[in-house]
Amino acid sequence: MRTNRLSPAATSLSAVRNLGILAHVDAGKTTVTERILFATGAVHKRGEVHDGTTVTDFDAQERDRGITIFAAAVSCDWDGHRVNLIDTPGHVDFADEVERSLRVLDGAVAVFDAVAGVEPQSESVWRQADRHGVPRIAFVNKLDRAGADLDTAVASIRERLGAVPLVVQLPIGREDGFTGVVDLVRMRTLVWHDDLCTDGPVEAALLDEARRRRRLLEETVAELHPDALEEFCAASALTTATLERALRELTLSGDAVVVLCGSAYRNRGIEPLLDAVVAYLPSPADMPPVRGTGGGEGEGQQRAPDPAEPFAALAFKVNATPRGRLTCLRIYSGTLRKGDPVRDAASGRIERVGRILRVQADRHEEREEAMAGDIVAVVGLRAARPGATLCAPDAPVLLEPPSVADPVVSVAVEAGRGTDPGRLSAALARLAEEDPSLVVRTDPETGQTVLSGLGELHLEVAVEKIRRDRSVAVNVGRPQVSYRETVVRGVSGLVYRHVKQDGGAGQFAHVVLDVEPVEEGGFAFRSTVVGGRVPPEYARAVEAGCRDALAEGPLGGHPVTGLRVTLTDGATHSKDSSEVAFRAAGRFALREALRASVMGLLEPVAEVTVTVPEDGVGGVLGDLAARRGQVSASTAAAGSVVITATVPLAELFGYASRLRGRTRGRGTFSTRPAPLAPVPAAVADALLAR
Repeated sequence: MRTNRLSPAATSLSAVRNLGILAHVDAGKTTVTERILFATGAVHKRGEVHDGTTVTDFDAQERDRGITIFAAAVSCDWDGHRVNLIDTPGHVDFADEVERSLRVLDGAVAVFDAVAGVEPQSESVWRQADRHGVPRIAFVNKLDRAGADLDTAVASIRERLGAVPLVVQLPIGREDGFTGVVDLVRMRTLVWHDDLCTDGPVEAALLDEARRRRRLLEETVAELHPDALEEFCAASALTTATLERALRELTLSGDAVVVLCGSAYRNRGIEPLLDAVVAYLPSPADMPPVRGTGGGEGEGQQRAPDPAEPFAALAFKVNATPRGRLTCLRIYSGTLRKGDPVRDAASGRIERVGRILRVQADRHEEREEAMAGDIVAVVGLRAARPGATLCAPDAPVLLEPPSVADPVVSVAVEAGRGTDPGRLSAALARLAEEDPSLVVRTDPETGQTVLSGLGELHLEVAVEKIRRDRSVAVNVGRPQVSYRETVVRGVSGLVYRHVKQDGGAGQFAHVVLDVEPVEEGGFAFRSTVVGGRVPPEYARAVEAGCRDALAEGPLGGHPVTGLRVTLTDGATHSKDSSEVAFRAAGRFALREALRASVMGLLEPVAEVTVTVPEDGVGGVLGDLAARRGQVSASTAAAGSVVITATVPLAELFGYASRLRGRTRGRGTFSTRPAPLAPVPAAVADALLAR
């Protein structure tokens, strides 16, 4: 097998791969990325996470904490292909970084721990990729660990993710004796000695098992792929060419997932992983035209992945660096040259691109142009935000931006002693500009500046970034979660008349509302008015007014969710009725209806997975119960116990330190968001009495 496949940068769209590395925290994403860069010749020395020497974890906080916090893009060449790769965070608090990355990627490599299999955040990022329709291949990592088992990890992929795994490799050796794999597609062995990989025929001792697994692979592929089924029925086997073609097509369609294995830390399995990226994941040319709106009237638009098409790109990340303000782009169509003007499709603002950079984490290589399929950074755009569409000034198009998660945890922040409050305000504004999942607001009652985010760690990182990067002293209050109010029992036939006469044209609107709870949450509105008593445009104004009223509920001023409002009747005035009047009527009517309804308080809840030694289970279970946790599962695994529970987010503050103390540093935990849950009456009364 060739071990050095470095080639010149690919120019053809079909020779480009844009992919992300996805996984649970500590599954080995960053190490996989580092070994890919080493195998392709992009770096000449292997970096290590524990030493703080990896390319993609370049931020000081990432190196201090030993985790990936910010998505980092790198590029390399393999077998005549350009590979643009984004190493994404694995911690739940930084799921928004994953969301924005997946929005601009064509494919992904999902990394799983060979001992733990599918972990909570593995499942979360997998579901995110499902929503974006991103084709994936799987890499089962850490096969050299004690307790590692490929078959068990694959079973968890099948059971927990609902995927059809197509295992294309057989490990050679177990745990510390893992030395290589049998390639079941080509029926060859790949064995690693230090950094050297050699290939050869399958040894006699492995031949029967390899043939059995190859047969299982062929049978599974034949069940899913019509052409493969036809050949399998005719010849009772599949040729290598047919199998490879079927594996690619099943990957692109999402009907199955190719599974490879290895040990990234020991540099085993990376070359075949790169071969699989090239062979099975899509190029920009394989992707359908990107769709959007444009033309000034909102009609549908699309842009094919063609350098000759009008320019269109999506900004997915913005960073302030010593080189200037970097805006990271995925270019979907057209060609961008240094000095070109581009339009922000949402605002209409036109700015000029100063420089174009190929990104290598925190290092950059200047380029004169970039084209469809490229992921690059540009300097010179002062107004573009993450999620902004950039397009040719004379060919406007607006692409769908990545969704932004609602913040669930908040802290009050204030300037430290001797610090100008204006500097803190500027630093917070820049922080929210770079990370849309961070929200800065002023509490109208206390006048405090409140910073909200996706978790305790998310806010810790944000505050530390202000202190380090902006040299601003910050005082931080205790974290607070974002509660919601909901309708437990609604009201019917609430009548509200909005009449206002203060000289000149008056305002008149008459509405009748029904309010009822909905289990799925959110807000729904409908009108059942007949006979034209409330025209459709006024009904839409009533809906807008109701949405205005959802900002503050009657219990504690929290946002309201989980209700359906029905406009059942109403009346208009020939002169004084207007959309403004009906919007005001909708707002005041719903406020009155909510005060008349039975309301309840909802709180954010997390699903917590705790791994503890067997002798620490009792203390951990007692602590979870004290935190209002509800245990849903408890399983034994290799001398440890894995406990799954749902715990209110408000009770999880400081849990990491408490768990370390109870387990003498041997316990670990991870979280992922769960649906909002009702707050017990006693707890709700205490909260509302504050």
